[in-house]
Amino acid sequence: MAVDPVPAELLYRSCDLAQFDFATTAELEDHSGLVGQERVLEALRFGASIRRQGYNLFVLGPDGAGKHEAVLRFLSGVALRQRAPADWVYVNNFETPHKPVALELGAGTGRTLKESMARLVDDLKATMPAIVESEEYQNRRQSIDEEYQEKQEQAFEELRIHAEAENIALLRTPAGFALAPVHDGNVLKPEEFNKLPEEERKRIEDVIQGLQKELAETIEHIPGWQKEHRLRIQSLNREVAEREVERVMHELRAFFDSVAPVRSWLDAVKADLIENIGLFAGAGAEAPGQAPQPMQVMQALAQGQGGGFPAANPFRRYEVNIVVENSESARQRGSATLKAQDLADAGGYIGGGAPIHYEDHPTMANLLGRVEHMPQMGALVTDFMLIKPGSLHRANGGYLLIDALKLLREPLAWEALKRAIRRRKVVIESAGEYLSLISTVTLEPDPIPLDIKIVLLGDRYLYYMLSNLDPDFGELFKVAADFEDEIDREPENELLYARLLAGFCREENLLPLDRAGVGRVIERSARMAEDAEKLTTILRPIVDLLREADHIARSEGAIAVTADHIDSAVDAQIGRADRLRERSLEMITRDIVMIDTEGERVGQVNGLSVLSMGSVSFGRPSRITARVRMGLGSARVMDIEREVALGGPIHTKGVLILSGYLSGQFLPEIPLSMSASVVFEQSYGGVDGDSASSAELYALISALAEAPIAQGLAVTGSVNQLGEVQAIGGVNDKIEGFFDICMRRGLTGEQGVLIPAANVKHLMLRQDVVDAVERGMFAIYPVEHVEEGVELLMGAPAGVRGSDGRFPPGSIYARTEDRLAAFADNQRRFAQRSDDNGKRGA
Repeated sequence: MAVDPVPAELLYRSCDLAQFDFATTAELEDHSGLVGQERVLEALRFGASIRRQGYNLFVLGPDGAGKHEAVLRFLSGVALRQRAPADWVYVNNFETPHKPVALELGAGTGRTLKESMARLVDDLKATMPAIVESEEYQNRRQSIDEEYQEKQEQAFEELRIHAEAENIALLRTPAGFALAPVHDGNVLKPEEFNKLPEEERKRIEDVIQGLQKELAETIEHIPGWQKEHRLRIQSLNREVAEREVERVMHELRAFFDSVAPVRSWLDAVKADLIENIGLFAGAGAEAPGQAPQPMQVMQALAQGQGGGFPAANPFRRYEVNIVVENSESARQRGSATLKAQDLADAGGYIGGGAPIHYEDHPTMANLLGRVEHMPQMGALVTDFMLIKPGSLHRANGGYLLIDALKLLREPLAWEALKRAIRRRKVVIESAGEYLSLISTVTLEPDPIPLDIKIVLLGDRYLYYMLSNLDPDFGELFKVAADFEDEIDREPENELLYARLLAGFCREENLLPLDRAGVGRVIERSARMAEDAEKLTTILRPIVDLLREADHIARSEGAIAVTADHIDSAVDAQIGRADRLRERSLEMITRDIVMIDTEGERVGQVNGLSVLSMGSVSFGRPSRITARVRMGLGSARVMDIEREVALGGPIHTKGVLILSGYLSGQFLPEIPLSMSASVVFEQSYGGVDGDSASSAELYALISALAEAPIAQGLAVTGSVNQLGEVQAIGGVNDKIEGFFDICMRRGLTGEQGVLIPAANVKHLMLRQDVVDAVERGMFAIYPVEHVEEGVELLMGAPAGVRGSDGRFPPGSIYARTEDRLAAFADNQRRFAQRSDDNGKRGA
């Protein structure tokens, strides 16, 4: 059952450069699609095209797979073929100002309405004072005033004539009108009046009393004449205002005549302009009704009257607040933003006809919009111009991308998003109002209908967690686009990978790669995938490698990135994060952590594990030891790691499997009477995973058979109850971790690593390891079954049970079974003595 080492040519799969017919990637076209992500593309096409409720997308995959960029690139192509959605504006509601009106306009016409209203106000500010001061208006106003004055003067003149006929004078005083007796054309003084005969005084008093009644009747008519005067002035002003407002609004009303909501709002604007034309005419004309003085206007506005508009700008009520704009200039600004900035800064990107927006900070306010307030005279006031849109407004009619984890971290944001999707409209809410924490007077803007595709991006764990815990999730996000972690390493895919690298170089403004450089990146990609037959689709570390290799190449004055530059960049990355690995190696070579790489030991084997810290991982050998003794009627393997709560559940499972293998392999008709303990020596942190279960089994068999294990060999691989060695992860790091220890102590030619045979296809080892194997100084053994590992480690055949039911004499398994049989015999004798002692005692 001899196992041959893995040939050196299988330890590292080099890229075949002959398949490339380019000198550098500058000659290659960019690959516009997703390499090896056909399932994702199909899901994106389906999710983007179906227009049914609940068919939003969740894009799931590992971090660094380029999900954001890939989805944006795909949706940009889709959005280009779609019609630009409508503009949305908020305008004043003249009847109920706290409920602003939302108007839907054709794409790009929101700016037209806003600018037209601004010009309209400016026109009225310029024309109304001129009209009021015009000769025609002044003449008509003067005619009305003169008629009023004439009627008033005529009434007083008649009273004066009547009074003079009775020798009574009608006098105007600061306090009003007064009547006084006259003699010889002069008003009598009080003392002169008192000297008159009583009969004369009585007559004059009677006359004055009668005249006072006539004066009172005349004065009573004055309010009526004033009202008539005001009505005539109002009628004149209304006539002038209607004519001028109709003139300035004619073109605007004609432009939006086919849009019924805008037409209705413009009718309300016209009526309000006519009613408040005095704002434009200034002091030269009175508005219909009693025109308040400027100070009264300011006081009323400060108290919240007049629609809550700031007193400093009474014309604000006619402005237009654009919350969504889909004009061509806005789309161009959005496209430029995407090219110029990183994705996280690309908020507001609008691609093609339909908008694509990425919300990097998905708070409730950033999603739904908000109503801002401003301080005014000690209070917080607001109006429709302080309504700010959210990302749901900006992406309406298109696509909104959100990181699922960021969304879930924001209080109330997830529920707010679900409400908006279910309602199919955006209702502006604030967290304070939702929780009843504030009572500031605010607005109730019209909700805006929502037609949008939500694209959540996250990892698989988050997707399945939401699927299990939130019953709404499956109803609202019916389309899953699952990114592949890796793709097959085939010639076709390698060429696509080269085109992908060419696109990265152009996008990042990097030097092109030559053929050898492309090949080395492909080889590095396979190493990252931990599979010589696969390429990783986690592109973030690949792009980082290209940037660093470009930096090295430029510092050397190169015109292209070569394989040497890629190697230098990889070495630099490892070197920057190599402190912990170096400390680990140092502790072993200084015998602080005890690892033997020569000689033989019973019940002791070198197991291999991988330590991962952040983006750094490296292999680290650990001494595993086993001790056995007679048990009490059962085969029990005590996992010391588990007993002290340092072992994870998967590691515990692996240890329990060992009991199953031993029970099935040895003494099938006799209960095993064995007690054993297994431990990772000098392990002070948690241990999990079952990749050391085969090494633990070898240690147990060695202890039972009392057969020493060669310490120049290390072991990795899990085992099942049938004794089959199963594939594990991190095989390259594990091999290199043990090789580095052997290299520092000096290679003897007797050292190597046992790996599962299924892991041979995953080998992408460092060049120094490959060179050592070629020289015969190091070996990697592919093991399929425990028996093969036993023979390699203990230098003797494991043995196969013969037709007589026994293992060959002298084999490892025969020695193991003999030891277990001895345990069983001792246990029976021990039990018999205990029974005999018990009977004698009785």
